[in-house]
Parts: sequence; C-alpha cells; structure tokens
Amino acid sequence: MQKSLFRKYLKITSFTILLSFFLLGLVMLAFSTSNWQEEKQRLLERNAESVSSIAAKSMIKVSDGEYVITREQGDKLQTFMTAFADNIDSDIFITDLSGTVIASAYGSGLESEEGDISAELVSRAVNSQYIGQTTMDGRYTSSCFVVGVPITYMPKNGDQVNVGAVFASCSFRSFSDYRANLVQMFLLAAVAAFMVSFCIVWLYSYSLVRPLRDMASAARSFGDGNFSRRVPVTGNDEIGQLAIAFNNMASSLSTSESVRRNFIANVSHELKTPMTTIAGFIDGILDGTIPQEKQRYYLQIVSDEVKRLSRLVRTMLDLSRIDSGELHLRPARFDITQTIFSALLSFEKPIEDKGIEIRGLEDAESLFVDGDPDMIHQVMYNLIENAVKFTNEGGYIRIGVIDQKDRTVIRVRNSGPGIPADEVSLIFDRFYKTDKSRSKDKTGMGLGLYIVRTIIRLHGGEITASSVENEYCQFEFWLPKLTESQPAARDAAKDQKN
Repeated sequence: MQKSLFRKYLKITSFTILLSFFLLGLVMLAFSTSNWQEEKQRLLERNAESVSSIAAKSMIKVSDGEYVITREQGDKLQTFMTAFADNIDSDIFITDLSGTVIASAYGSGLESEEGDISAELVSRAVNSQYIGQTTMDGRYTSSCFVVGVPITYMPKNGDQVNVGAVFASCSFRSFSDYRANLVQMFLLAAVAAFMVSFCIVWLYSYSLVRPLRDMASAARSFGDGNFSRRVPVTGNDEIGQLAIAFNNMASSLSTSESVRRNFIANVSHELKTPMTTIAGFIDGILDGTIPQEKQRYYLQIVSDEVKRLSRLVRTMLDLSRIDSGELHLRPARFDITQTIFSALLSFEKPIEDKGIEIRGLEDAESLFVDGDPDMIHQVMYNLIENAVKFTNEGGYIRIGVIDQKDRTVIRVRNSGPGIPADEVSLIFDRFYKTDKSRSKDKTGMGLGLYIVRTIIRLHGGEITASSVENEYCQFEFWLPKLTESQPAARDAAKDQKN
C-alpha cells in the first residue's frame, strides 16, 4: 500500500499543483505583458502628443506647404524633448512630412544610427496614429515599441494641416527587466507554496492511506486465522465508514469461524454417535453376542439411528440448497390443519411418554392456504419437534391457527424453561443452540430454526419468537394470502412445471 496508492496519490497531487502553478504563471505573464504594453503605450502616446502640441505652436509658415521651426524655438523644444525622454526612458523624434528628422532626444539608452525616417512610416503616423514594434527602418538594431502621432498646425485664418510627426520609442529591455523580476518573485513564491502544499499533501495522503494499510494488515491476519484484529475508526467520512464496515465484517468472520468450529464438533458428534451404535449392534448380531430373541429390539435401535442419520443428511442437503439458491417453491393449495395433524402424529410416542397435553386443536377446522405443502410440513415438523423436546414432563403444547384478512397465522407455544431473553434474537442463526450442554437437545445441530425461517421468507411471510423463562416459549409465523390475480399465476406456473 505504501509503495503504490500512497505514492500514486502523492505524485498525482504534486503534478496537479505544479501544473496549476505553471498555468498561473503563464496567465500572469500574459496579463503582465498586456498590461505593460498598454501602460507604456499610454505613456508614450501622452508624451508624444505633448511634444506634438508644443512643436505645432513652434512652427512658422514660410510658404504654402512649408513650415519651419526657428532656431530659438528649436533650442527650447530640444530642452523640453530631452526632459521628456529622460523622464520616460524613451527616444523622441520630430520629423517633417518627408521623414527628415528636425529634432531628437535620446533617453532609452539604445544604440541608434543617424538618418531620416521613412516617408511611409511618417505617412502612417500622420494619417492615423501609429503603434507597433519596429526598428524604424534600421535606425535600431532590434525592434522597439514605437508610438507615432501627427503634428497639426492650426493657422489663424484657415483649416488645420498636418505638417509632420512625432515618434516616441522605447526598448523592451525595461519590460524584460520587469518580467524577470516578476518571474523571480513568482518562482520564489511558487517554490515556497509548493513546499508547504507538498508537506500538507504528504501528511494528508499518509493519514488517508494509513487506515487502508491497517485493513490490509488485518486482512493478512484474518488469512492466518486470527480474527481478533480491529481497525481504529478515525472519522465519520468514507474511510471511517469503511473501517466500521471492516470491523463488522471481522466480527462476523469471527462469529462465523466460531460457529464453523462448533458445527464441525456437532456434526462429528452427530455422525459418531449413531455410527458407533449401529456398528456395535450389527457386530453384536453378526458375532452372536446379542441373542436372537433380542435382535429385533436392537435392530429397531439401529433403524432409529439410521433415520437419525437420514435426517442429518437431509438437513445438510437443505442447507446446501439454501446456500446455492436452489431451494425453490412448488406452490399448491393445501389444508394447513391437516399438515399440523400429520406433523403431530410423527411425535405421538414422545408426546405420550412425557405426558404432554396438546391444546388448541379441539375444534380445529380445515383451513386452506397457498404454499409449498412439503416445505410447510417441514416447518411444522421442526417447530413441533422443538416444542416436544423442550416441554417439561406433564406440560402442554398449544397450537393455534388464526385466519386473518390478508394472512394466515400459526402459533406453537410450549411450557417449559423457555429461552433466555438475550438469546431470543439469536435462535434463528445458523448452528445456534440454546441447549449448549446437550442435556435436552442431543440430536439437533442448530439448523432447524434457520431452515424454518428461510422457508417462511421464501413464502413471503415471517417468523418470530417470544419467551418467558420458566414459563413458556412461543413461535409464530404467518403466510400471506394470494390476491385474486395470484392464483391464476400460481396455477400457470404449476402447469408449466408439470
């Protein structure tokens, strides 16, 4: 677990954090580039327009279409341009319409060559403001960010006219420095944040996977036969619920293992006792130890033991059919009262031997129900067998059949020691025996009531038990009545099987 799930989760989470930082850095750089260009553009544009406004006021018309700047005005303009250029770290050029540089100021620190600016660039600046990246026709060795605005002269009498252009340019070096500082700060912050995030994710992943490792270790212990291990429950989330379910499973496995061992002991005893009896009496008859006049008596005992073995095998087969899902109903309509009398006749001798009084059937009438006759007979047989087995000498067994609107209820109550209150909820479990000393129940394996409950539930009913110690024990089950449409379906299914 530590080499797989923990590392996978840690790698995926770390990769997600790194990818998030990378995308955040890209967005930040794109935003800072756009923001820098917009700010620089506005700065160059404002300064270029300021220079253009001053240059326009310094122009003197010498002839139609020809304007010049006097030396005195040019010196003042040069001083002003130099101050602007130094202030915004840029170069500023004033040109006429042909591209001849009239005045210039350098504040960007870039190496540039002397020369005029192309008339095409000037024309673009004059006709519509120019913004872009260019070397200004080879003036610079690398592209610069350039803003060009027209110089508009306004005569006292006449329309305004464009007489030249002002260009303001700056290098990307300042932006590169700005971006480098920004990237450096981002990397430092990202590394610090990643380390903190990694530690948090590591601790969280470890705490998340630790219960799973505990479960794996406990599961290995279960494989070795040790069912005492339990997983600590650390919360109420999915992992906590899984731990609770795991512990419940462990308790169930522990109980099942205990039941399995008891079952093996019970089956071994149940098989050993009749086999020993049968073998002993048969050997006695064969070797003449048992006289001939008593052979019939002992053969009857052998017959009873064989029947006991047959019941044991039948019970085990029923259990196997239940586990494999092969226990299917063969529905029919039958008389439940007749089924009860038939089951009672099977215990006529032990009832007489113990002097048990049968109550509740004095005025019993026929009552037809829908279900599997053989299975319901097995249910009544097991319940009556239980009642006869645990009824005290001279006690009673009361059997009641109640016809209700939507169901038929059957009750079997017997006097006797009853069932302890803390065991009532367990008696329908597999292999559970209330008589652990085997003083009264010497033939059962704790499967009868489990099979009874399974059969009743297959019929859509339910069985319950109630008891008062040293007074009585009562089992009550009910079978649903079929609606008007159900008998037709039942008969069709029966015909199909036949």
